[in-house]
Order: sequence, then C-alpha cells, then structure tokens
Amino acid sequence: MARFTDENVAIAEEIIARYPRKRSALIPLLHLAQEQDGYVTEEAMEHIAELVGITPAEVLGTASFYEMFKREPVGEYLVNVCTNISCMLLGGEELLHHLENRLGIKAGETTPDGKFTLEDVECIAACTEAPCLQVNYRYFYRVTPERADQLVEDLRAGKLSHEVPRHGVLSRVRQVLPENRAGVAPPDRNVEPAWLARNETATEGDT
Repeated sequence: MARFTDENVAIAEEIIARYPRKRSALIPLLHLAQEQDGYVTEEAMEHIAELVGITPAEVLGTASFYEMFKREPVGEYLVNVCTNISCMLLGGEELLHHLENRLGIKAGETTPDGKFTLEDVECIAACTEAPCLQVNYRYFYRVTPERADQLVEDLRAGKLSHEVPRHGVLSRVRQVLPENRAGVAPPDRNVEPAWLARNETATEGDT
C-alpha cells in the first residue's frame, strides 16, 4: 500500500471535517498513513497534500520534524531502549547491548524477519522506573535482561497482541465526533487575527 485505501480515505475525510481548516488535520492524517503501512510512504504524503490542499514538501516538513513518524520501513515491533542518565545509571546501556545480542542486530537495525527494530533513545519520561523501554510506544518498566528475553519471546509468540499492536497502531478505538462538533471554517479564510487588528488600531492612535 502507498496512497490511502478507499476505507482510509473515508476515515481521512471524517478527520478533516473536524477542523476549521483542512491543514490542521495534518498530524492525525500522518498517523493514519503510518497505521496503514507501518511507516509514512512518499505516496501517502502526496495523497495527504492533495486532501488538505498543501504541498508534499509541507507534509514532509511536518513528518520529518517528529521522530515518531518513520519514513522507512521498520519492524512490526519498534523497541526503544532509553539510555539517558537515570536509565544509564541503572543498566540501560547494558540492557541495550543485551537486546542487540539477543536479536542479533545493532541499534538502528531491523531483524531479517522484519519482526523487531531496535533503537537507542533519549529520555522517555519514566526516570523513576529505570531502566525502561518502549515497544511501539507502550512502556515497560524496570526491565532486567531476563525480563527483556521474556518480552522478546512473548512478542514473537503473539502473547502480547492485546497490549502491543503492530507498529503504527495508536489505538484500537477510533475517535468519532458528533456532527454538531465538527470544525466549521470562518466564512472569510483571509480574515486578519483579532490581535493584529487591535495592534494596528493602537498604532494609528499613536500617530
């Protein structure tokens, strides 16, 4: 898959309708693209640009700013091991090296079967639970090498599918807004912000 499927086009249009301006839906649409393919393809960015009326370069600018959006294929399970100060002091570096040996890859690589991608990351805001890691952005705290081994085995066996869906899936329950809460664009999209009008009025009064 590259562009949105027909089903996801319908979802994309529903998402866009929530916002007064189409381009405001850019980040949710990038998440939708990543959910569809596991990463954000160039074709998906072009499709998003068409849907919200901006250039593909603008979509790329947003997608490339946020680390969570991947623009190359990653494994079904993206394992982020924190090695910042708290985790480092409590064994984060050792945990990362243990997983490198366990999976047979280095940080930044994907296993040959496409199951796991391993990453060395900065602080993931769980310092009191160090050393910690994330799998597809789901947290696992105070992880020992033994627990890491069990985690890998459970993920391979599909035992945690209820807790850790494949990469790109943020939630199993899709948000749906009532029609009366959908975004409504102002009639004049080029109207100046109120603060700018006030500043201009104040400036004219000073002259």
